[in-house]
Amino acid sequence: MMASSVASPLCTWLVAACMSASCEKDHFLKLPSIFRCSRRLSRSARRRKVVVPQFLNAGGAGLVSSFCASGIQNWLNSCLTFEPCEEYYNSEGLASSLSCFSENAFSLFGHKAEPVTRRQRRMNRAAISGKAMAVAVKPQKDTIAKKKSLTEKRRIVVTGVGVVSSLGHDADIFYSNLLEGVSGISQIETFDCSEFPTRIAGEIKDFSADGWVAPKLCKRADKFMLYMLTAGKKALADGGITEDVMEEIDKAKCGVLIGSALGGMKVFNDAIEALRVSYKKMNPFCVPFATTNMGSAMLAMDLGWMGPNYSISTACATSNFCMLNAANHIIRGEADIMLCGGSDSAIIPIGLGGFVACRALSQKNGDPTRASRPWDVDRDGFVMGEGAGVLLLEELEHAKRRDAKIYAEFLGGSFTCDAYHMIEPHPEGAGIVLCIEKALAQSGVAREDINYINAHATSTPAADLKEFEAIMRCIGRNPELKMNSTKSMVGHLLGAAGAVEAVATVKAIQTGWIHPNINLENPDKGVDTSVLVGPKKEQLEIKVALSNSFGFGGHNSSILFAPYKPDEGD
Repeated sequence: MMASSVASPLCTWLVAACMSASCEKDHFLKLPSIFRCSRRLSRSARRRKVVVPQFLNAGGAGLVSSFCASGIQNWLNSCLTFEPCEEYYNSEGLASSLSCFSENAFSLFGHKAEPVTRRQRRMNRAAISGKAMAVAVKPQKDTIAKKKSLTEKRRIVVTGVGVVSSLGHDADIFYSNLLEGVSGISQIETFDCSEFPTRIAGEIKDFSADGWVAPKLCKRADKFMLYMLTAGKKALADGGITEDVMEEIDKAKCGVLIGSALGGMKVFNDAIEALRVSYKKMNPFCVPFATTNMGSAMLAMDLGWMGPNYSISTACATSNFCMLNAANHIIRGEADIMLCGGSDSAIIPIGLGGFVACRALSQKNGDPTRASRPWDVDRDGFVMGEGAGVLLLEELEHAKRRDAKIYAEFLGGSFTCDAYHMIEPHPEGAGIVLCIEKALAQSGVAREDINYINAHATSTPAADLKEFEAIMRCIGRNPELKMNSTKSMVGHLLGAAGAVEAVATVKAIQTGWIHPNINLENPDKGVDTSVLVGPKKEQLEIKVALSNSFGFGGHNSSILFAPYKPDEGD
């Protein structure tokens, strides 16, 4: 009874204290009237027949001080989870904040608060502006440190990959085509685009979800969802997650985090056309099948996975954001296995027309295979692509227990925002530099250890050069450094770009071969050609690989992978 009665007024005082008290050591905290000594119980208290203990009345200050120093602090430590700044840990903490109780006994069941004085209003305004702040709770620092040390031990590895692309729907075939410099760019065939200034794309010609997705769903779902479901299940198969394994794993700790930049554009566009006739003609699934989260949801339903499940949409950086957040769920112990990546299918009239209106697309229609040319002086915009890429991330010990094949280790990464322009990159590459620097710091990787970069490089005039300059500023002139762009062959897969390129990065680590940059015939004068991979594949023993992905809105993301190295004794 006492605990429940104390909770409400005490929390009220804590909020008031945090907003009205100064951090200065000598400042005396003025109590709200609710904590002032009261000889009479309130009407509500009398109705509840609450008896006020004697130690709470005047004269019991010593007991109150003792109670506040131990019981309240321990109780609050277990209830509140925010962490004060480092400066607070060096202060007197709770003892100083509650020191006023030893001099002013109080009743938890006083009258209504008196009107706020002018001085109190000034103090409140100062607190809001950041001029005064008091922290009333000091969490146990050693407890926080223990939690951090536990998460640091959870290493993450890649145990499976799945891909759907214009260069193949099997990861080995996909990467073999990349190594041979095959282009997946061609004339658009799914609709008549003769009136558009751009008529080329990395369009998928021969996709079938048979055997991977239920026939009824194949008829209803948007292609972005079908690509996602297929690539996700292929990653599972590649990772050795058989039916027998599925029965043994804890499905509450298995999650799906696969995003999309644009979602089900075709389903939604068809619904608009049907609405022109009548709402009765609309597909009843048009809304759920258009949302970006539904692919992850449908895959989780199919697998029975009950762990973290959602999607992220950050334009062309979507996949990297999803992979980084999936890894964080494993690091925190919320999951042991995560399917993560991205999927998009926007090669339809409204998608093509939208990017044409932005003046972002290449118009080299005469020779589609030569249109996407990152870092070349003749680049005139990116080429749209479509498809999906999915990685199977797994906690190392979990993977070892089931004897899984390990492709590479996920070291870490970061994301930032340019905070500059909706489409254009920051002129100094500030957001990219910050992102790479944070990724290095978060993963504990030395810049000189990075010797392979799969760049975002979309074949646009401004962005390619800004990214290259930012990378050189961060990584430096490493004589072993090699860089390429998968987009030179598959185009820009929008929200799926980062995941498809992550698959290429993981396969590069596995095979020891990195794919060429095709169409790099006249390198921009601002790039160092010794760093860029030439027109032929090159052999490279990768130490640490960096995969970049950036999106409209100034979203930047970088992920670091490396060959898996067992601990001593493994």
